[in-house]
Amino acid sequence: MAKSDKAFEAIRKGEQLTRSQQIKLTLQLSVPAIMAQISFILMSYIDTSMVGSLGAHASAAVGLVTSTTWLIFGLVESVVTGFAVMVSHRIGADNPKAARDILRQSISFCLLYGLIVTAVSLLVSQPLPHWLNGGDDICDDASAYYFIFSCGMPFMQMSYLASSMLRSEGNLRVPSILNITTCVLDVIFNFFLIYPDRTFEFCGCEWVIPGAGLGVKGAATGSVLACALVSFVEMYYLVCRSKLLSVWREKGSYRPTRKCVVNSLKISLPVGVQRTIMSLAYIVMTSIVAPLGNVAIAADTFAVTIEGICYMPGYGISDAATTLIGQCVGAGRRYLAKSFAYISTFTGMIMLTVMSVFMFIFCPELLSLMTPVEDIIISGTEILRIEAFAEPMFAAAIIGYGIFVGAGDSLVPSIMNLASMWLIRIPFVMILASYMGLKGVWLAMAVELFLRGVMFLLRLRSNRWLKHTLKKKA
Repeated sequence: MAKSDKAFEAIRKGEQLTRSQQIKLTLQLSVPAIMAQISFILMSYIDTSMVGSLGAHASAAVGLVTSTTWLIFGLVESVVTGFAVMVSHRIGADNPKAARDILRQSISFCLLYGLIVTAVSLLVSQPLPHWLNGGDDICDDASAYYFIFSCGMPFMQMSYLASSMLRSEGNLRVPSILNITTCVLDVIFNFFLIYPDRTFEFCGCEWVIPGAGLGVKGAATGSVLACALVSFVEMYYLVCRSKLLSVWREKGSYRPTRKCVVNSLKISLPVGVQRTIMSLAYIVMTSIVAPLGNVAIAADTFAVTIEGICYMPGYGISDAATTLIGQCVGAGRRYLAKSFAYISTFTGMIMLTVMSVFMFIFCPELLSLMTPVEDIIISGTEILRIEAFAEPMFAAAIIGYGIFVGAGDSLVPSIMNLASMWLIRIPFVMILASYMGLKGVWLAMAVELFLRGVMFLLRLRSNRWLKHTLKKKA
């Protein structure tokens, strides 16, 4: 039995864990999740670089609809969250059969939901770039990219479901490996789909590398193919190989019951509404940046990608925290949940402080690998160095949210995120963009992220996030 499995069994059995054991378990769960998140953003970095090599026009076309793709990801992820938290609580309560019952219902519900989201996305793909104030020179490519991307939504839905359920039982290794595999496949597919046929000389011979020459369309197609292939593997592992959640040979209904769906929505609905409205805020910000020109759109897109290198470890620790807190809550371990919460939060803040220093120093070099356009490099460097100062507090918000969701406390944290975005960031962006351009947009982001981190630290300290979930053991 793996050390992490023994530790989770100790949580479920009510055994004591020393502070050293708690730190080790947090790191054991966090490291594979962090590596997956870093690999994802690095592959996204390479993916964006491939498109960036085609020029500012192609980069701007992808960047224009990026905020909307975040909206879709949010819709996909949020519907899974409630089911995953319920499964985590049942496993923590040492009731894996009830967890498997929830899993079966979640598969049917999420598949139907994913198909509905796909249909809506396809319908809006054509007018979307015009709604975002995109220029006529990039709207066709942006529409095509978003249309192809939307076709992959059912696969993304099931992939996220499988990853979340495996994490709920404490298995972060397999989802992390498969997430890395998705990114690698994406880059491989892009290599052949984005560019036309190319030739190179090796050992005195001329070799031809075949290519589809699809440009922006190739980037979207590569992402969809990679996600589709890995989603089948993830679902196979969940259904057939999972230690606690395998339902392959067990009889049970896949028909969602009203009770299960309602209980899930109590957690998922605040998360979904929050992510939708947050994503709409990002779309508003995109519409503010778009009139600043293609260079500004491209610089903003590249900077977001590089910033992800800095903050993605925070999401890895957040995934681990959600699992730890969820199982502690299910087991009725109040003080252990609080201890894991503090360990996770301050580990993430220290890590993102180190990453922000790295980003501040090396952002010009990172940008130069993504685009040869000097104006984009200069603009991107300016805004990333502004944002670097907010990253440690951003870690507090990211990990705090994962902690609260793991405890089943999603409503108040979602309201906090929405208030921070719409009452602080958006007004500041609208004011500062008119005076400072793109630098004003990112200065507003930095201020808002710092204040959001403060809010989440205060809620963490209050312990109110525990009050709804630890009234009974199961």
